Amino acid sequence: MDTALVFIHGSGDSRHIWQAQSTYFSAVAPAIDALAIDLPGHGQCPDTLPAEASVADYAQAVQSRMQQDFPRQRPIVVGHSLGGAIALQLALDYPQDIGGLILIGTGARLRVLPALLDAARNDPASAQEQLGTMSVTGDHQGMLAAIPRETQSAYALYRDLAACNRFDVMQRLPEIQLDTLILCGEEDRLTPVKFSYYLHEHLANSTLHSIADAGHYVMREQPAHVNQRISNWLDQVKRV
Repeated sequence: MDTALVFIHGSGDSRHIWQAQSTYFSAVAPAIDALAIDLPGHGQCPDTLPAEASVADYAQAVQSRMQQDFPRQRPIVVGHSLGGAIALQLALDYPQDIGGLILIGTGARLRVLPALLDAARNDPASAQEQLGTMSVTGDHQGMLAAIPRETQSAYALYRDLAACNRFDVMQRLPEIQLDTLILCGEEDRLTPVKFSYYLHEHLANSTLHSIADAGHYVMREQPAHVNQRISNWLDQVKRV
């Protein structure tokens, strides 16, 4: 394969959040090996993380998976929300092993609403519902029922969000020199557009696109636009 893409989901999700992207690249870009993975404790991945895991702990787990699946390649890491934080951490901790970044609905610092954190700790089902409602625009609320929630324990969502809340690499962004595509939904309420603009301003080799009529789940709300932006960017950086 000429290019490998590794897709990393966000808090409380699983690899299935990337269904539209996995289907697209399998069908139209056979030269691209697109792999969507489950984070530990999500989907079918065993939970190997400590109770108070950091984004760096998640990144280490993803790095081990990438070494297993792509031992001779430098994959481009595609991360959404928490997954985007993991992608940034991978770029900082393992720059020699990463071929590029695609950051979707994420930021260099990810503070979580205290009320949402409390709910995730004490009533994870309610927190998951609240998170889902905040993740899509009003016109797309109906799609939430089709998005599977696949955490292996009630604690996993809180751990995800707590890791986000502690994450902050704002001062370290200039260290990242990888080609980077930044995508965001114009109506994102969880990681507002200003987060993506900050990334663009501080990542030297970045390209930014905001997508209309989409919120935090931009890759599900506007999959055709996201897939096309990724394809165009891959062509521009001559990865394909």
